Amino acid sequence: MIAQALASRGMLQPGRRGCGFAVGREPLASLFAARGVDVLATDLAADAQDAVAWREGGQHAADLAALFCPDLIDRASFDAHVTFLPQDMRALDTGRLGTFDFIWSACSFEHLGDLEAGLRFVLDSTDLLRPGGIAVHTTEINLSSLEDTIETGGSVIYRQRDIRALEARLREFGCALEPPDFDGGTAPEDIEYDVPPYYEHGRHHIKLLLDGYVTTSMLLIIHKGRTPPQPRSNRPILTTIKATAPAPNPELDALRTELALLRAHVIRLETSRSWRLTAPLRRTASLLRGA
Repeated sequence: MIAQALASRGMLQPGRRGCGFAVGREPLASLFAARGVDVLATDLAADAQDAVAWREGGQHAADLAALFCPDLIDRASFDAHVTFLPQDMRALDTGRLGTFDFIWSACSFEHLGDLEAGLRFVLDSTDLLRPGGIAVHTTEINLSSLEDTIETGGSVIYRQRDIRALEARLREFGCALEPPDFDGGTAPEDIEYDVPPYYEHGRHHIKLLLDGYVTTSMLLIIHKGRTPPQPRSNRPILTTIKATAPAPNPELDALRTELALLRAHVIRLETSRSWRLTAPLRRTASLLRGA
């Protein structure tokens, strides 16, 4: 998805410059370099505490050797186009990183500790884009709840409202999010999600159950405009979506209770035998009134 999004927007061409975050052992750096793109690949420093678990799982890059894919590019071309720099996504060193035509991350920013930290990375990383640049990120999206989710920990899950809040804040940064697609799909592999232990149930691993929530990957495509003339605020992204509890209103609560009882009476009436038997009389009366 990331490669296709960038290619279709003219980013995978000779002379372009891209930066990847938490690249691990992705083949994307080699693929992009094979297209003539200059790539800066980043990942946690090898001695970082959080890098241990990723290294043990074979998902950490400490240097260029982890990124070279001989099936995609020869070594000389790879070395000419790809460089590596240790980088923590929670504390971007924009001065060392420089600016780029595009940046990307693959299911990475949901691992930064909490919902806010991931969205903050997405916003702050737009500073690395040149005007007209593109950011492409994938992350986890919650398909089974619009309210409850995993908000903190090693892997959080974003809700639709979190993405909408990010979309609104990006405007302040002189950026825009392409219309997100929240459709979970209706194909068998979209409905029959996998459950732990994964890969052992004969199901395609497109959707999965993570700590009680059905989740899948979502693609975010962000466009950078010119630098905003006014300084932007640094307020938390998610405060824009937190609802304030309404003040108590006994009269309104009483009306809601009365309305709920009335609806229950109507439902009982419309499903009763007497209602069904008198249907012809009601239709005749309606016709007579119309005449």
